[in-house]
Amino acid sequence: MRKFWIALATMALAVVAAAPAGASVPAQSKGPLKVGTNLPAPGFWTGNTPSDIDGGFEYELAQEIAKKLGYDGIQVVNVSFDALVAGKASGFDLAFSQVTITDERGEVVAFSTPYFDSDQGVMVRTGTTITDKNAKKIQWGVQTATTAQSYLKENVKPKKKPRVYQETTQAFAALQAKQVDAVMLDTSIVLQQAAASKGKFTVVGQYLVGEKYGAVLPKGSPILSQVNQAITDLKADGTIGRLAEKNLGGDPGKIPVLGG
Repeated sequence: MRKFWIALATMALAVVAAAPAGASVPAQSKGPLKVGTNLPAPGFWTGNTPSDIDGGFEYELAQEIAKKLGYDGIQVVNVSFDALVAGKASGFDLAFSQVTITDERGEVVAFSTPYFDSDQGVMVRTGTTITDKNAKKIQWGVQTATTAQSYLKENVKPKKKPRVYQETTQAFAALQAKQVDAVMLDTSIVLQQAAASKGKFTVVGQYLVGEKYGAVLPKGSPILSQVNQAITDLKADGTIGRLAEKNLGGDPGKIPVLGG
């Protein structure tokens, strides 16, 4: 066996010696960029499971970043949203999941430079009216661990305790079943859901909070600076704007403002 390994090593050295002077050895493939997200997320990720995702704003943005960083496409990893923002999710290089950048979250995860601006939208069953006055009286629904949950508690201060859901789909189902009167989530998210509801839901207002989405990376990620540069470049050349216009369901700037 020892003679076999000696012979193998000799052959390898011979191959290297035979290589033309100055020839470069092909770089090893990086493989796919592992991208985490919380599914489903209509408009941002088109599909319900990692295996059937075939489009969406964040999906296409992740593909563009993978290309710039030299990866062979992307591999989608489904993660829990509350685990993601708590720094407890793993198995990905970076995550795109409509995560608002906050100082508190920044203590446990690394954020990229912002790639999207967002405020808090209010979606209702079509025909329902929400005003600053009745906003305190209705039954709200919200996703757990979101900035919408904090905004409701600290600013709207409803008399009824908001009903909290693990997934956005559960909140939307509760709205359809009349278990809640309105759902608060990022304006871009509820606009997309309303557009896909075939007239069942309407976004009737939004609270301007000046929030921004960032990609989530593990603390100390070696690719953070490269991701930041890629996002900056994709903003500058108009790619991010085109992807948002293509995939998201309406212009947030046309939604009436509440609380002002």
